[in-house]
Order: sequence, then structure tokens, then C-alpha cells
Amino acid sequence: MVDQQLLAKTYHLIQRGMVRDGRAPHYTELAAELALSPEEAREALHGVFRAGVPGIWLYPNTDYVASFAPFSNLPTQYLVSVEGERKWYGQ
Repeated sequence: MVDQQLLAKTYHLIQRGMVRDGRAPHYTELAAELALSPEEAREALHGVFRAGVPGIWLYPNTDYVASFAPFSNLPTQYLVSVEGERKWYGQ
């Protein structure tokens, strides 16, 4: 059974990382923040993506976040700036 609370925390941490750092955290970073083993955090990461939330996906056949709506973890032609700071890409 999927732990919905863990998935919600994982989702929040990924979104927070995108906003704060301009990139998605790696699952090893999630492990440290969630007090999980790296493998447990990797599974939680994949659980978030299996949940079917629109606009989020992993790069094919990897554990790397490619996009996490409304942000892209890969460069796109959509540059996002907030108060003069440009560190994000949009979908």
C-alpha cells in the first residue's frame, strides 16, 4: 500500500526544491530531508510520478526529474524570472 503522506511530503519537497534552487532535488537529497534510506527515497520519488499528477515526469529510464509543473528541470525556451532573478525554466 502506498503511503499517501510520504508521497505528499515528497511532492512538496520536490516543488520546494524547484522554487528554492531552480532545480529538482536528487533522490539522495530527498532521503536526507525525509529521514529515509536512499532506496526508500527513490521509491517515494517514483511513487509521486506513478500517482499520475499531470505535468510531471522523469527522464525516460532514469531516476531524474525532467519536469515538475509548472517548472521544467531541463532548459526550455520559457525563462521564468521573479523580481529580477532568473533561475527557472517553465514547461
